Amino acid sequence: MNQTKIRIMKYSLVALFLLFSTAIFAQPTVTERFQKIQTMAEADQFIKDNAPLKPTILKLASGKDSSLIEKRLLRQKKGDIFSVGFVTYKVVEQTEDVAYRANYVFLDGASLTASQIDSMKKIIVQKASSGAAFEQLSDQYTMDGNTTHGDTGWFFGEEMMPKEFQDAVKNHKFGDVFFVDVSDKQWHYIVKKTYEDRDKIDMTVLRANGR
Repeated sequence: MNQTKIRIMKYSLVALFLLFSTAIFAQPTVTERFQKIQTMAEADQFIKDNAPLKPTILKLASGKDSSLIEKRLLRQKKGDIFSVGFVTYKVVEQTEDVAYRANYVFLDGASLTASQIDSMKKIIVQKASSGAAFEQLSDQYTMDGNTTHGDTGWFFGEEMMPKEFQDAVKNHKFGDVFFVDVSDKQWHYIVKKTYEDRDKIDMTVLRANGR
């Protein structure tokens, strides 16, 4: 009788062990859980529900973040998942734009006649062709009061520069000098494209311990 009880207890312990082991091995991995995350709301919920994994959100931008892992992340695409050591990453959001940069001289058609504008365009282009620094030409002739020597900085999208300006810079090569007219506003630009186009990537990454 005692031996029967012992056998029953052994079988029970084995069954419990198998059940416990199955439960452990049935737990989804971090990678498997990441595969189900498609939105920022789902990423935020994962962070709330999995504090022991120390999850966090990383905001990355090309040209700004330069560590080895950040450079590797910026080469990924939206939805990509990969692990480094015991840490896993997923790209939740990604946007790509092309950024442009130029120097300009602005002429105000509301203050100058058409013949005056044409004359100033010729003078400025002639001086630029003779080697005058475009920054100095901007300081001397521009009519918009900018304090950047005519440097646009990196720009993308029509909210940053007029569409006509952006389209013209996009369609010209590095070093070109050209005219841009925004006729409905009487804005006139002499522009020099001062940099090659640059890809601009912004990325939101979910990071957590585990694989």
